[in-house]
Amino acid sequence: MNKNIVLIGILVFAFFTIGVMNNRQSQIQESITYFPIDPKVTYTSTNTSIHFQKPQKSDKYLLKWQIESTLDRKAYLRQDIGFLFSNGRLIAKQGYWKQNTDHLIQEREIVGRESALVQALSFHYAELHENDEKIFSSQKMSADQIYIANLQNQAFHSFRNAFSKQEQEWKQKLDQHTKEFLYHSWEKGIRSFSINPEQYVSFPLTDLFLNPSSSFPGFTEQETNQIIGNLWEGLYKNYFLGIKKADGTRVKPIGSTIPLILIAKDKSHLLVLTETANGEPTLLRQMIGYGH
Repeated sequence: MNKNIVLIGILVFAFFTIGVMNNRQSQIQESITYFPIDPKVTYTSTNTSIHFQKPQKSDKYLLKWQIESTLDRKAYLRQDIGFLFSNGRLIAKQGYWKQNTDHLIQEREIVGRESALVQALSFHYAELHENDEKIFSSQKMSADQIYIANLQNQAFHSFRNAFSKQEQEWKQKLDQHTKEFLYHSWEKGIRSFSINPEQYVSFPLTDLFLNPSSSFPGFTEQETNQIIGNLWEGLYKNYFLGIKKADGTRVKPIGSTIPLILIAKDKSHLLVLTETANGEPTLLRQMIGYGH
């Protein structure tokens, strides 16, 4: 009898332990959380790359999209997430996390069927525990973009820098098309939410990597890093995992527009404005806390 009781106790404990571990794994998987940046921790390499594969048929092509990063030490949690946009709309996303590692790599293949400006942006994140007492983080971004054009209705052709006259014309055409499309989308959202653009410094999410070592206007480097960390925390929870609408429901982000980031000039908050695949403007608001 006593042996049976002991056996039952062991089984109950085992099931409880497994449940706690699974719950913890789920919490870890769904967490990008900003903690103070540890200046001693660095990334030895970060890379986002888009590789164009010439098609066997002229009506489509293949993109190989890779995200890779290496930290200078093992971290309690490593996580990389990335977005892939084509002509201003999200066409794919990928994310990967792992505990007690310094290196992550992930890859996806995407089929394309039209001329496009393709832009990829990734966020590399590490959560570090110091003596199980203090928690720090490390973060970095990487990006890539390519142009894909169907030259004179022939096979698709890709380029990063426009050298030939045809490439220059296609670059201008695709840049202009994407810019105008996003402008009208963002204008629609600005009107919908009665936003005064003069009160904000705004830029597309894809421009966040253009000056990765620069601080936001009016903010120190430390403040900028915290804003970026909190921004990606919000993007992960409310964009990557699903766009959270005003009524609390979520919709898939695929097909949505590149988010517009608006930082209040009074340094109090920022806004993330996007439009879902079905044309509905959505808005995420984050408090910054540096306003006076």
